[in-house]
Amino acid sequence: MLRVRYLAHLASAALLLALPASAQEAVCSPVVAKVPLERHLRQLSLDLLGRPPTYEEYQAIQAKGSIGVEDIRAMMTKDEFNARIRSYHRALLRSNLSSSLNNNQNSRVTGNGSTSAYGIAGNPAATLRGANGATCNSDIAQDACLTAEQPDAHAAPLTAQPRTSCYDDYGVPLAVSYDYDTNYYACTPLQPTTAGATAKCSDLLSTSHPQHKYLYFCDQRGSGSSAGAFICKPDPEKATTSALTVEEMDGTKVRAFRHPNPDSNPALTELKRCTLDLELRNGLRGNYGVQRGCVLREGYVMKPAPYWSTDKSPESVKVCAIDAQERNHNPWTMASCETSRFSSDRSCGCGEGMRRCEVAAIAAQDIKAVHTQRVDAFNEEPLRIAESVVQRDEPYFNILTTRRSFVNGTLSEYFRNNQGVGVFNVTAPASPGAIPAVPYNNADTWAEYTRSEGHSGVLTTPSYLYRFPTQRARVNHFYEAFLCKTFAPPTGASSPAPDDACNRENNLAVRCGCNYCHATIEPTGAHWGRYAERSAQFLAPDQFPRFDPKCRDCALNGDTNCGGECSQYVMQAYDGDGASSLGMLKTYLYRTPDEEQNIEAGPALLVQKMLQSGDLERCTVRRIWTEFLGRPMTAEEQRMYLAPLAQDFARSGHRLKALIERVVTSDAYRRID
Repeated sequence: MLRVRYLAHLASAALLLALPASAQEAVCSPVVAKVPLERHLRQLSLDLLGRPPTYEEYQAIQAKGSIGVEDIRAMMTKDEFNARIRSYHRALLRSNLSSSLNNNQNSRVTGNGSTSAYGIAGNPAATLRGANGATCNSDIAQDACLTAEQPDAHAAPLTAQPRTSCYDDYGVPLAVSYDYDTNYYACTPLQPTTAGATAKCSDLLSTSHPQHKYLYFCDQRGSGSSAGAFICKPDPEKATTSALTVEEMDGTKVRAFRHPNPDSNPALTELKRCTLDLELRNGLRGNYGVQRGCVLREGYVMKPAPYWSTDKSPESVKVCAIDAQERNHNPWTMASCETSRFSSDRSCGCGEGMRRCEVAAIAAQDIKAVHTQRVDAFNEEPLRIAESVVQRDEPYFNILTTRRSFVNGTLSEYFRNNQGVGVFNVTAPASPGAIPAVPYNNADTWAEYTRSEGHSGVLTTPSYLYRFPTQRARVNHFYEAFLCKTFAPPTGASSPAPDDACNRENNLAVRCGCNYCHATIEPTGAHWGRYAERSAQFLAPDQFPRFDPKCRDCALNGDTNCGGECSQYVMQAYDGDGASSLGMLKTYLYRTPDEEQNIEAGPALLVQKMLQSGDLERCTVRRIWTEFLGRPMTAEEQRMYLAPLAQDFARSGHRLKALIERVVTSDAYRRID
């Protein structure tokens, strides 16, 4: 019965679609044929809402007999229209910073916090533990290292001096177990001496055991049923290790494998037995390293669940003792832990709540990949700004100047807790207290706030700054997206002869051939001068003054690094201007007084200038026309529509909804081609 009724409704709908609209003749031009009412509704619904009309919407329009501006305006109040606006601006802004980021995963932890401890196991593990991919010992609690069952006890003594603590004098975790690195060693299973028995490294304590002399090189791996003993010797298949054929003895036991001819300067002269002692790199206390060929593992500690945890995560988790630390600096060397170096410093750790680290997706706990969440949120932020301007019927170009922005749980946690160290270089857009507190896992909840002075709509969002990483790229996209202009030399332009001195001019704004475009690009790019290139770092004047005498002095002394503090400053001279500008913030090099004003005023000043030209209005008309008609304006349509639509757009207060209404009610929109 229900099926019959459904078919009856479909038949009724087909009949409705076949009937002529009562008001069609009244709105159609006697000269220009236009789409029928039902097709017009479908066209509007697809364009404004991104979906075909519902059966009920067809019925309502048939009953009314026409589509009026009130119907179009009603469509533009729907959530689907807001999503459509976000989609339009995603394409316009090319809002996808994935390819602009280099996430080397050095701050990513592995493990799940329960059966295996969370810990950094990527490239930094080579410095922390001796091998890339090495993590901690998830079976030994760090605090119990002196009393826990020691898998390497057979190789005692394990330290040069008896150990009384599991930490150094400043509380930095020490190793609790070791393994031999298979990048240097070939490890073969230890065979039991009795049939049916399980071989253990402790078997080699007996001097009668045939492998006794390799006691120190017996590696007890795993635990429980997966435990196993292996004899590790220099890998005979590798040129560097196969040459280590001399066995240096400690009584009856081998303590090192050496090269027979060290004076020949081989790549590798020896491999010594592993112990739990850390090395001091460059002889500096706190600058820890690991002996070549060894993997030294610290234990785990229990910590409250990290920021990415869900209701399926345990309340307390295992974390590798190194990564569980929360210091802001190395207590021995005073080196900062708030830069990318933290992941390779044994004393730093992931910080409070593991804020400096991230994790990949863990399906069993419904945990999503942190980096993906952050990239998605940064990509979405400018779209939310644009949507809010259009939704509130504000002047459209507020999307380029407003300080209003939005955060979801991902961005709220990121900014409020200074996360993402070493992956993103993003200056917090406001003080932590001014950023709404949204729980991390509320990725779909967006809260509004006001950014600090200097911000300018979508043009200073991390998405825009990373997606267009240089001042020139930022200018180029602004011109393309909002002025419908591209940079190209004029017809007939020529370059000077190769030996012309003008070719050696470092200032592209005046270099012959380059100045066709760069005479505009360089001064316009100055509006982003306070935003570092290839990042979203704001170069605040109090931290990055126009001139820094310390950087100048370093440059004059040939120290172009200057402790890493002067990367944004001119440190080398390539011409006379450079020589006189040592210690100057790079963005001020070759600038005129007017361009220096552009630097301090930021992108908002650029938008104000462009509003006076009328190019912003005309470009927006052309883009909306292309978006809703599916093709650019023809030359004839530009003559007929461009100026009137741009003028109406300006008179409406630059309201985008009003412009869209004018476009979709135009004869061209309803015309049958």
